[in-house]
Amino acid sequence: MDAAKTSGAVMLPGRSRLHDTIRSLKHRNFQLFFSGQLISLVGTWMQTIAQSWLVYRMTGSSLLLGFVGFAGQIPVFWFAPLGGLVADRLNRRKIVIATQTASMILAFILAFLTLTKRVTVWEVIVLASLMGIVNAFDIPTRQAFLVEMVGREDLMNAIALNSSMFNGARIIGPAIAGILVASIGEGWCFFANAVSYIAVIVGLFLMRISHRQAEREVASALEHIAEGFRFVRNTAPIRAVLLLLGLVSVLAMPYSVLMPIFAAQVLHGNARTLGVLMGATGIGALGGALTLASRTQVHGLGRWVWIACASFGTFLILFSFSRWYVLSVLLLVPVGFSMMTQMTACNTLVQSMVPDRFRGRTMAVYSMMFMGMAPLGALLSGAVADRIGAPWTVALGGAGAIVGALLFARNLPKIRAEARQLIVAQGMIDGAPAEQMTARIVP
Repeated sequence: MDAAKTSGAVMLPGRSRLHDTIRSLKHRNFQLFFSGQLISLVGTWMQTIAQSWLVYRMTGSSLLLGFVGFAGQIPVFWFAPLGGLVADRLNRRKIVIATQTASMILAFILAFLTLTKRVTVWEVIVLASLMGIVNAFDIPTRQAFLVEMVGREDLMNAIALNSSMFNGARIIGPAIAGILVASIGEGWCFFANAVSYIAVIVGLFLMRISHRQAEREVASALEHIAEGFRFVRNTAPIRAVLLLLGLVSVLAMPYSVLMPIFAAQVLHGNARTLGVLMGATGIGALGGALTLASRTQVHGLGRWVWIACASFGTFLILFSFSRWYVLSVLLLVPVGFSMMTQMTACNTLVQSMVPDRFRGRTMAVYSMMFMGMAPLGALLSGAVADRIGAPWTVALGGAGAIVGALLFARNLPKIRAEARQLIVAQGMIDGAPAEQMTARIVP
């Protein structure tokens, strides 16, 4: 977390802030990954917006809207441990190629059903569930795969740039989706998403990755998974970060599931309104990710986590009470900034502290807390919104995030020393390789 101050990374003469921000792009493999994923994620965000609008247009039900979110993400909670096991035992690049191909096929199916006017809400739910199963293998593997593309010295920057890419797509994708849905319908958004997967699959095939030496496993798959859970449970700093992440995913993150209600009922808009609202969140989130990408040190991230979490909750509450379109859009920028700052800082801290042999399984637990808990929140928020309305539901979620942030802040001094030891043990401190830093820290 907040490791005790060291001299940190030294800014070399002539070295610019921009150089630090994009330094992981010097790796050819990450360049291929970054460019392919950027195209694919634009399509993913187009499908996310179009799917939410399709379900709400067909049903007009906030409960069903929440249920679709639940169906699409709950498989991550159940299957991510298996995904983490696979990520630690098998070739990660081949796994990601397989998951991206499966995602492309599912998007083509949804596009076909929608364009031929055969789609029903239950078919959307089934396809969302299948996509969730694919994500249970894709997310922990992709997160663990980052270190193979850039090495430890640029891992922190790669995580932040990966988040920047995700949120750059969040700006572009919803804006395009809002225009396409309003003009030619949801089906073409689903088709565009399916085609966009080709870019990332081609990039993965073009990579040159050194084969990772997998440890010989004598334990059964179940014992291997249990070992990963024990590591997370017994490592206080990682446990604290992931518990906060899970709390926010249940209580605060479901605001995005209810965004069609804000667009249609609260602000009296349409699909374009929804696209602008989501785009505003994406602008803020992109700013948060780029802010972390410019950092060269792990030092201080624990403090960033709880401050960003508290800010996220505060701006969510303010947004929930806004009835003016322009003000709502403006408030979603800091909502996105603080949300992504917290999420990216959490990811960076966990990856900086985890040993390679546990990386896939630990990132599986991260996926369970980040995406796996979100469906419970989506279902809960949909049900609560049916009772008390979307604005009050979002306000209560924001209050929960603030409480979680304060509890994390109170616990931070107790876990700081252990976090520092873990970061040094994994070969990084303040963003630098151990061989450069350990001599200055350990006598």
